[in-house]
Amino acid sequence: MELLQNTLRGGGKIAENAPFPSVDETRVEVLLRHFDGDVTTPLVDANRLASVGAFWVKDERSRMGLGSFKALGAAYVIARQASDLNKAPDADTLKGRTYVTASAGNHGISVASGARMFGAEAVVYIAETVPAAFEERLKGFGASVIREGADYAASMQAAAQAAEAQGWILLSDSSWEGYVELPYILMEGYLQMAHEVVSQCVEVPTHVFLQAGVGGMAGAVAAYIRKVWGDEPRIIVVEPEAAPALLASVRSGTCVFADGPDSIMGRLDCKEPSLIALNGLARDADDFLTISDDDVRQRLPQMAASDLATTASGGAGIAAAMMPEVQEALGIGPRSRILCFLSEIPE
Repeated sequence: MELLQNTLRGGGKIAENAPFPSVDETRVEVLLRHFDGDVTTPLVDANRLASVGAFWVKDERSRMGLGSFKALGAAYVIARQASDLNKAPDADTLKGRTYVTASAGNHGISVASGARMFGAEAVVYIAETVPAAFEERLKGFGASVIREGADYAASMQAAAQAAEAQGWILLSDSSWEGYVELPYILMEGYLQMAHEVVSQCVEVPTHVFLQAGVGGMAGAVAAYIRKVWGDEPRIIVVEPEAAPALLASVRSGTCVFADGPDSIMGRLDCKEPSLIALNGLARDADDFLTISDDDVRQRLPQMAASDLATTASGGAGIAAAMMPEVQEALGIGPRSRILCFLSEIPE
C-alpha cells in the first residue's frame, strides 16, 4: 500500500493540450431517452463492511442492462452523434458508420450496444489474453471481434491503424495527445451516476473512494463532486500497485508511463493515464492510493456475502475503504461517511 497526498490539489493542468473533465450532466438525456422506465442504479447500505457512520455503495451492476458503468460512456458518444444528425434518431440514423475500439472489458460492450442502437457497425479489437467468454459476449451485442496483440496497448494500436486505413471512427475510453474530443464526451456520460448519487446520499460523504484505470470514471465523478459538494468530501483515487499511472504522474507533475506486472484488477491495470482524467484528478482528488492484488482478493468474499459480488476491478475502491491501515491513514472513524462505487458485475 502506498498513499500519496496530492500537493497539486486545486491547481492547473498537468496536460496543457487536454481539457478538464466536463461537469454538464444534462446532455446525457440524449442516451437515456432510448430506455424505458427509470434507469437509475441503487445506492446500497453496506455498513456491515466497516465500523463507520455510513458506508454507501453506488451499485452499477444493473446499469441499462449492460453490467457496468461503462454503459454510460461510449454508447453516449454514439447517441450524441446520432442526435446531431436527427433530433429523433432511430435504428437507421448512423447506418454506414463503423466504430472501432480496443477493449479488455465493458467498454467494448458499450460501443457495440450504442452502434447497434443507431444502425452503425462496431469492430472491437481484443488482445490474445482476453477470455473467449468475453469475445462471445461482444458478438452477442453485434460486434465484429478481432484478436490482435499480446496486450491491451497492442490491440489499441491495431484499432487505431484500422480506423486510419478504413475510415472508421476510433472510439477509445482514454485520451492522449491529439485525441481528446470523443473521450471528453464519453467521460461526460459518466456524470449520470454522479448526478444520481448526489441525490441519493442523505448526507455529504466525508470520504469518497474511486477506483481508476486510465481514470475516466474517477475523473468525471470527482469533477462533479467538487461542483456539487465542494471541498467537503475527501476524494481518494485507488489504483493497483502494479499500475500506479495516476499516482506516479501526480507525483512527478507530468504524464508518466508506469510499467509493472499484470494485476488481477485487469480493468484497472492501465499503465498510462487518460490526459483529461489526469488533469481533473490532479485538481480534484485529495489522495492517490495503491493496493495489492491480495488486498482486494481477500475482501471479495465479504463483499459477495453482503450481496455486492463483483470482480477485483469492480470492488477495488470498496476493498480499499475496508482496509484498517487505510482507515487509520485517512482518519476514518465511527462517524465517517464513506461512498464507494461498485463498477461491474462478477465474471
